[in-house]
Amino acid sequence: MKINITYATILGTSQMLAEDLEEALSGAHEVSVTDIMHLAIDDLYDGSFFVFISSTTGRGELPDSATDFVADLNDAKPDLSALNFAIFGLGDMGYAETFNMGSQRLADLLTGLGASQVGARGLHDASADNEPEDIAIPWVNDILANLPAQAAAS
Repeated sequence: MKINITYATILGTSQMLAEDLEEALSGAHEVSVTDIMHLAIDDLYDGSFFVFISSTTGRGELPDSATDFVADLNDAKPDLSALNFAIFGLGDMGYAETFNMGSQRLADLLTGLGASQVGARGLHDASADNEPEDIAIPWVNDILANLPAQAAAS
């Protein structure tokens, strides 16, 4: 299966996690990693299953690297009904009111344009005593193992 892992990062943690997921999945899948600031709307139609990884900044916003992509989606309002995706958020419960809101905002935008979110949003708490990949690798493997047949065929 073609998998595109797209990350939105502030300090590089989402990028490092994307690379960890690429390493974990590349034996069984055709995996690419994309910085969201280099993702075009047309890329969403290449038949890949997308795994988005996003940190949260400020008052629950997406990182600045996602600004242009989000603006493009809001302006173009493309039909994303053929897009299947999963999403993983990085946050810190020290900011409980905005914990992982960046990934939720991205998921809401994509589903609002017709995309289908597969599985529950994965979440990592930076104040917890574990590494993001310790949560994300089992999460993505579970998502892929339970991927509906129609999503896997895309």
